[in-house]
Amino acid sequence: MVKKKIAVIGGGAAGLMAAGEAAVTGGADVEVTLFEKNEKLGKKLIITGKGRCNVTNLCDINEFMRNVATNGKFLYSALNYFSPRDCMDFFGGLGVRLKVERGNRVFPESDKSFDIIDALKKFINTNGVKIKFAKVQKILAENGKITGLIADRQYDFDSIIICTGGTSYKSTGSDGDGYKFARDLGHTVATLKPSLVPIEIREPFCAELMGLTLRNVKLTVFDDSDNEKSEKIKKKISDDFGEMLFTHFGVSGPLVLSASSHIRHIGERNYTLNIDLKPALSTEQLDKRILSDFEKYKNKDFKNCLDDLLPKTLIPVFVKLSGIDPDKKVNEITRTERLNIVSLLKNFELTVKKFRPIDEAIITCGGIDVREIHSNRMESKLVSGLYFAGEIIDVDAYTGGFNLQIAFATGKLAGKSAGKEL
Repeated sequence: MVKKKIAVIGGGAAGLMAAGEAAVTGGADVEVTLFEKNEKLGKKLIITGKGRCNVTNLCDINEFMRNVATNGKFLYSALNYFSPRDCMDFFGGLGVRLKVERGNRVFPESDKSFDIIDALKKFINTNGVKIKFAKVQKILAENGKITGLIADRQYDFDSIIICTGGTSYKSTGSDGDGYKFARDLGHTVATLKPSLVPIEIREPFCAELMGLTLRNVKLTVFDDSDNEKSEKIKKKISDDFGEMLFTHFGVSGPLVLSASSHIRHIGERNYTLNIDLKPALSTEQLDKRILSDFEKYKNKDFKNCLDDLLPKTLIPVFVKLSGIDPDKKVNEITRTERLNIVSLLKNFELTVKKFRPIDEAIITCGGIDVREIHSNRMESKLVSGLYFAGEIIDVDAYTGGFNLQIAFATGKLAGKSAGKEL
């Protein structure tokens, strides 16, 4: 019996899952070869979640969809086939002990991404997937059907699954090859933009705060573009609690990366970020707290009375923004000035300038147009035997394990579909 030959291009999260699943589904009737141009598999997986690997998010499908920024409906089939709970069971079955943290984020108990990579390697090795470390140059098709590919030489294949990722983190191999393959075969690629990316800020004081981490703050994104009547309308887009970081160019960190996904029209609209430095306190509670501090430090200069409220690095910038003379005695500060301090603590505003380059993004927004892919099997509507999985598809989500779950689910479904008999 002639075996069905399947190629998977890309040895990341989606590719490893797709290759293993294709081999499991097809069994002895298929021969699966995984092509990876890097010297090792799972290069991007190693650095996800700061090296801890946020595997998935343990929530139901409806909650999951609320965290998908682009083309969520396209993912229903994949997520129903391989849900977050299925994902946990899958890795548990491969010997990886998992834990659920704040926000339903799932990590290996070891906090080591290598445990996830080793499990996926075990999955493909156990099921006989061949690994070829070679760069694919071109995908071959005739009369609307896959025939093979060219790498170090020409290979014949019945099916090919493209799992090459986006264009973020080029050092991990995601340099946009897959988009070229798809375009050459007639597919449309939606505009590529960075997602989950640090943000450049217009205010120059960010450079003075470089290296400062703010924890347990609330970050709110506002669209304050002018409307048709040339009136500035401040519209709340999103908010979240957590941690962020000041850099020489602006801001980064988990809160900022998540916020960037909500800023969908940067360059076309104006956005501001508001930091609530004391989200646990209401305006009234914070005013009482400041009154208490002012009583404690009543004979000190204003610039020396904020140590209990703010990190030292932030104090000079905060004092300048308050407009209060830094050498003014605390017992001379007026009620209006004090309320301005409260307002600044609750609404520390930053003006968005632009995203950092796509190479610094965690995820690429854009990709293969979902209207050209059968969502129930991840197969191209244009070329028979061509499949897509992972970040190369025009779907992206917020932080919290959602993007890796999408990679695993689409990879699993594509592998299953490709592994079926001809």
